[in-house]
Amino acid sequence: MTDAQVFPAPVVMWSRPEDQRSGRPLLVLLHGYGANEQDLLSLADMLPDEFVVASLRAPLPTGPGFMWFPLTDTIDYSLDAVKQAAGYVQDWIDSVKANHPSVTLLGFSMGMAMATTLLRYRPADYAAVVGLSGFVVNAGGDPAFRDSELDGTVPLFWGRDQQDPVITPDKIDYTMGWVRGHVKLTKVLYTGMWHGINQQEIGHVSEFLTHEVLNR
Repeated sequence: MTDAQVFPAPVVMWSRPEDQRSGRPLLVLLHGYGANEQDLLSLADMLPDEFVVASLRAPLPTGPGFMWFPLTDTIDYSLDAVKQAAGYVQDWIDSVKANHPSVTLLGFSMGMAMATTLLRYRPADYAAVVGLSGFVVNAGGDPAFRDSELDGTVPLFWGRDQQDPVITPDKIDYTMGWVRGHVKLTKVLYTGMWHGINQQEIGHVSEFLTHEVLNR
């Protein structure tokens, strides 16, 4: 076990002022590698208005942006680093979730790895998960990941382009196996999107959130 990482205080951007947040379902945005909390917040205007959206900054600086954990193909990567980052996000969610009837996670790229890790830590805590152009971390049977409690009932949207040049085939293969066994999957493939997000996908995400979270 590595020494515990000391993280900064969370930096969060909200779609609504504080007096308009309580009582609304919460959608937490988790950005990709090298980005920041501003990166995904523009999506809030294209998603169902019933949600209050919070975009959280990853805790580790990298270049001009931030990361949740070191890239998986680097010497600094470890499953412990993923777990510590998940604990950081979970602590923040725990501090605000009492104000909201439900919590849904949306992660892009490395943010999808973070979102699905949070689900695997607390399977009963989340209404749904949206993963965009990302992957699920190979946990290697670590008992902190409570996969056995995920019985296929939590809705998960996974959108990606088969020509995505960033997410490697081994990550896609692992993710494919994991989602099929543990969540209620909505999987959509896009063309010409590469490692990104397009308007069509956000339309599908909006429909997914309406059907799987708001209408339940």
